[in-house]
Amino acid sequence: MEVLVIGGGGREHAICYSLKKNKDISKIYCIPGNGGISDIAECYPEIKATDLEQILQFVKDHKDIAMTVVAPDDPLALGLVDLLTENGFRAFGPTKAAAQIEASKVFSKQLMKKYNIPTAEYEVFDDAKSAKEYLKNASYPIVIKADGLALGKGVYICPDKKSAIAAVNDIMLDQKFGKSGNQIVVEEFLVGYEVSVLAFCDGKTIIPMETSQDHKRALDNDQGLNTGGMGAFSPSQRFTEAEMKKAYDDIFLPTMNALNSEGITFKGIIYFGLMVSDKGVKVLEYNARFGDPETQPILMRLENDLYEIFNLIIDQKLSQVKLKWKDQQSLCVVIASGGYPESYEKGYEICFGDIDEDCVVFHAGTKKVDGKYYTNGGRVLGVTCMGNTLAEAREKAYNNVQKISFTNMHYRKDIGVK
Repeated sequence: MEVLVIGGGGREHAICYSLKKNKDISKIYCIPGNGGISDIAECYPEIKATDLEQILQFVKDHKDIAMTVVAPDDPLALGLVDLLTENGFRAFGPTKAAAQIEASKVFSKQLMKKYNIPTAEYEVFDDAKSAKEYLKNASYPIVIKADGLALGKGVYICPDKKSAIAAVNDIMLDQKFGKSGNQIVVEEFLVGYEVSVLAFCDGKTIIPMETSQDHKRALDNDQGLNTGGMGAFSPSQRFTEAEMKKAYDDIFLPTMNALNSEGITFKGIIYFGLMVSDKGVKVLEYNARFGDPETQPILMRLENDLYEIFNLIIDQKLSQVKLKWKDQQSLCVVIASGGYPESYEKGYEICFGDIDEDCVVFHAGTKKVDGKYYTNGGRVLGVTCMGNTLAEAREKAYNNVQKISFTNMHYRKDIGVK
């Protein structure tokens, strides 16, 4: 039995790593893959994750592929799962319609408003002039989001009117994120702490995974620009069982039911980015797939067979699963290229020391040439370790970070401190 995984980041490396544990899977393919993934899967870097027709042809040509796992946001939003399914192939991930909860901030906010799912107050604008007019009398700080996909970077937290106007110019006039900025959401700034909850969902049943916490800012003490994520740990140290139950009753289950009411069956992973404040638990954002880097520490703790879960979701039999988790903490430190999330250089050789056996270095932006690894992206590696306490997992992770080096290497030194 063979499996194809679409994507080429740390999340996909963690998915391949987890699927490899299934003894019935004889071969994993990955499109496009990366340097680290190439150690456990056959990678095809010449094919883009967004080249739907070429991926379909690849599946047709490799008749032993039992499932295609579509991990990144772009091919989901383009409808790769729909295309594969229509051609008679098993594919894991939400349809194009279901992926709208991530691909369009406007869609997701309007869905939450219609079905009374708690979220921040907001306004939608499709031209810069009216947005700027609104911002003249707005309360600050305020949040401005590009409507569409923006690699996790289309969110601006604006402390004042000047920065808010600059954000509108960036997104709508300068088109920093292309067509994703044709509409924007201007949103109330919520005060509290963030927690991420990923959930398996088959349209009939939704089962939350263990909690995690991401670190979005590029620099220590949550300073600097927003990134795709500079590190994460699992579980959250603050989110209580009572808050989880309330989130399930008020957010998780109503989201699945809301999509069903709109004629959309969601089969895949829903990522709930939550804000916990004195006003309760509210949705900051949805993603329609595993988060990155949250996937790395979460899958390190999952004891279930991931391939089996994927199959049950496709067949809408998720209710048969009882999730089992290792009773340990896990933490991931992302090592990035200097300059990320803005401009950075690629092609530096990565040197590895002896990484501890109970730690895994997941590759994100790397390539492998003649047995050597080189930097090939903004986020390069995710050093992920387990421990009996968060402090132990953190100490292990940073000890192993010290064993890795490349030119202009950058990482936060405070993952898991707060």
